[in-house]
Amino acid sequence: MLAGVKGKIGSLLLFMLVFALSRLPGMLSADFANFSAAYALVFCAGVYLTGRACWAVPLVAMVLTDVGLNFYYWHQGLDVWNPTVLRYQLFNYVAYAAILWLGRRFKPGSSFLALLGGGLLGALLFYLITNTASWLFNPFGNPEYTKNVAGWLTALIRGTRGWPETWQFFRNTMLSGGLFAGLFVAAMKFAAAESPQDKEAGVRAAEPEAPASEGEEAAEEAKA
Repeated sequence: MLAGVKGKIGSLLLFMLVFALSRLPGMLSADFANFSAAYALVFCAGVYLTGRACWAVPLVAMVLTDVGLNFYYWHQGLDVWNPTVLRYQLFNYVAYAAILWLGRRFKPGSSFLALLGGGLLGALLFYLITNTASWLFNPFGNPEYTKNVAGWLTALIRGTRGWPETWQFFRNTMLSGGLFAGLFVAAMKFAAAESPQDKEAGVRAAEPEAPASEGEEAAEEAKA
């Protein structure tokens, strides 16, 4: 049992490290924009963590890395501390909260395919919520984001000129959500699996003692 707990903690720490590395500026090329372990981290936190840790672990990780990234891009000359930009960023946390809520609807004992599907659905929620917020608030003044259905679909599918089309972001969001959710769920299921020795010990402990036969009882009485 102790080995299983250590395995889960080790898997969580390793996953947090992968998440932090995936957010380093320049770690991934522009072709992999939105390819992140964040969606899977938040979903799996909802599945596997309980109590305050369920919210604290992923959200603290997000806040710390977001603040670090904002300082980095601020030094690059971007106005990331503008209230409009910050308000738009808050919708990332609305998306994270929705993914956490989704993760709470699953159990650690759910099948691998069910949890993988949940991870993909969480990534889809993030994409829809954040791109809708980008269209609604338009923090960088993109002229394509007109306040009608056509502008909303543009934000979801094509995006703005000079950047990769947003369908590519959608592809990367879904690929990374599925990949990292699958890896994390597989690691947690492996860590929770009992070793053959543990299973054998459990079976032996559960076996009741066989009742003594009449002959054995008589022999014991004669000895007494």
